[in-house]
Amino acid sequence: MLFLRTAALSCRALTALRCLPSGFTLSRTTASYIQGQSPEPRIREYFYYIDHQGQLFLDDTKVKNFVTCFKDKQFLVFFFSRLRSNQSGRYEEDFPFLSLCGRERNFIRCDDRPVVFTHLVHSEDKELLSYCGGADKLTIPFRPEALYMHPVTGRVYHPCSERGGGVGLVRSALAIELSPFFVYDSEQGQSGEPTHFLWGGQKHKLSNELAGCLPTVESEQGELG
Repeated sequence: MLFLRTAALSCRALTALRCLPSGFTLSRTTASYIQGQSPEPRIREYFYYIDHQGQLFLDDTKVKNFVTCFKDKQFLVFFFSRLRSNQSGRYEEDFPFLSLCGRERNFIRCDDRPVVFTHLVHSEDKELLSYCGGADKLTIPFRPEALYMHPVTGRVYHPCSERGGGVGLVRSALAIELSPFFVYDSEQGQSGEPTHFLWGGQKHKLSNELAGCLPTVESEQGELG
């Protein structure tokens, strides 16, 4: 990350959004930082943001789009392979995740989840979900029965490693590709929640194991209100 050494070190007071487990950003807090700040000798701190498409940005980038996101595969693999929950005692509320790269602390907040699955990769006799721009270098096994469609937002989720928060978001473009394979109760139709997923010639009963990890809008508003 040597290219970040030249970043302008101007102090900014920013409105940071907490990375809420169900995809909603209802709570706002204010975090003040300086990109590249050194709170102790030989330590540098940087601050990042991950959008719902899995794109990574410096948190204070004003315009966040494909042009301004990080695209270097080697950097993304290095960054996301070190992703973990922020238990550093610094910025834990505003930046719930952290990537430690040598003497650099990279604090991370996100629109929804820090792990965003972007592509389905077919590798020999298995299928993998690729995340956050890492192509075949950042993958987990695809478990069709573990897909979960949130009943309020309609967003689709899939388990990921505990270090990545345990739950990953399926990018909207990939979710659209998978949507024809969801099976719904005949009485409720698509107005209800899917019950099965057709994949690989099999009808997989959805486990809904992620339901308890993703509270609804109502329960979150009750907690925040």
